[in-house]
Amino acid sequence: MTTGSMARSVGLVAVGSMVANVCAYFVHLPASAWLSTDAYGEFAVLLQATLVLGVPALAVQAVTAREVVAGRSIASLVRLGGITAGAVAVIAAIAVWPFTVFAHTGPVATAASFTVAPLLVLISVGQGIIQGRTEFRRLAWVIGTVGVARTVPPFVALAFGGGPASALVATMVGAVAAAVLVAWQARLVAPASGSLPLPRLSPASVLQASQVQLVLISATSVDLLLARAVLGESDSGVYALGTVASKVAFWLPQAVGLVVFPRLADAQRSAATLRTAIMVLVGLSAATTLASVAGGPLVPIVIGEDYRPVAGLLWLFAITGGALAVLQVALLAAIARHRTRIAAVPWVVLAVEVVLILTCATSVAGLALVAAGSAVVAATLTVVAVMRSGAATHASPSD
Repeated sequence: MTTGSMARSVGLVAVGSMVANVCAYFVHLPASAWLSTDAYGEFAVLLQATLVLGVPALAVQAVTAREVVAGRSIASLVRLGGITAGAVAVIAAIAVWPFTVFAHTGPVATAASFTVAPLLVLISVGQGIIQGRTEFRRLAWVIGTVGVARTVPPFVALAFGGGPASALVATMVGAVAAAVLVAWQARLVAPASGSLPLPRLSPASVLQASQVQLVLISATSVDLLLARAVLGESDSGVYALGTVASKVAFWLPQAVGLVVFPRLADAQRSAATLRTAIMVLVGLSAATTLASVAGGPLVPIVIGEDYRPVAGLLWLFAITGGALAVLQVALLAAIARHRTRIAAVPWVVLAVEVVLILTCATSVAGLALVAAGSAVVAATLTVVAVMRSGAATHASPSD
């Protein structure tokens, strides 16, 4: 792939990702305006919990794309995805009751939200096939359309006066439609069989990638998941709105990781690719931070006076998201080169962050500061670890 074609691919996938992200975060606007702060806090925390349960979906997409590039048969990858989806469904079913007790959420809303997790795995199998085939124009279209399919139903539910439970049931329905759509598109580009004789693909490959993706999603979620416990129900709703800025800063450059992932697996080009990707992400983080500074004063005007306390803190949330975007690319490099043990670095930082949140974060500003500092430290140390370990150069698949 030439520099020009890579830039076009990044642009195409960026458009699709932007559509999906705008849809995902647009639903927070009516939810925060039409629901009480308590109800919105429940809605937001369940959406975030679904992402944590859907961590294997991210791992499946990365493993699928990597193995398609290697010549793995599509049938074996579909089987692996089915096994993973089944395992996630079981875990989600078991987790419903404990989560309702811990996070003070409704059982119907929690069950509907958690049902989305195995559907995300199925969606990711198809997207991984398309990504591995470097069909980036199709991938961009699929990502955007999936975002619309998952967002329109809850928006309609909220518009008709539904609460968190109704909106999350509608989200589940949209996820079903999205899974069907992605399966159709993946089938159009999937080769009949793998091109190379490869050893049997073990579910362990997904587990290895999952723990890498788990630390990433945990890092993007832990502050919001603990917010209701340390701030209370009302302030957690205010904090939840602030995390929209961090999520935008995190997901906006998602296209960079999607497009460069195959190059990160190439020993001859991965070091330069990783350095370039990090520089691009740092620049985008600076831009989103400045935009958050400028847009902060609009929060009480657009959303409401209840959210004024977070208006002056949006820049801090944007720094958090930007640092986590850098962390994401570094961890993708670890997966691409079979160096998943590098995830131990952000795991340690995450453990320290949890302790700080539970002992020191007594306000919206305090929690935001802990999250931002932890994200910057995790990103910096992980990038250094990737470079020093040789994950951006040739490595044997020992993990």
